[in-house]
Amino acid sequence: VQLQASGGGLVQAGGSLRLSCAASGSIFSINAMGWYRQAPGKQRELVAAITRGGSTNYADSVKGRFTISRDSAKNTAYLQMNSLKPEDTAVYCCNADVLGFGSNWFEEYWGQGTLVTVSS
Repeated sequence: VQLQASGGGLVQAGGSLRLSCAASGSIFSINAMGWYRQAPGKQRELVAAITRGGSTNYADSVKGRFTISRDSAKNTAYLQMNSLKPEDTAVYCCNADVLGFGSNWFEEYWGQGTLVTVSS
């Protein structure tokens, strides 16, 4: 199972970006999917997560600005980021709880990071 994150880049404050996280491989089912970020010198933090049923939760710092969604048919999660601020600058990583074919339990997988840089 692989997770491929994409969509990062350089944007001015107030701008928008949309991140994608596509899971591929021997996947039977995906439970929760989430986005985390880590800024230089800071700990990794949860940005947003979405369950298979569509329930979401967000970090307080991004509520009202970021929206997480998923396309279960494509095994893909998205993070729409609006009204970006310089403090949103970080490497964003996605993860997913995946049940592989032939497996009896969900395992957590991580994608590579994608850099988001917000200039002031």
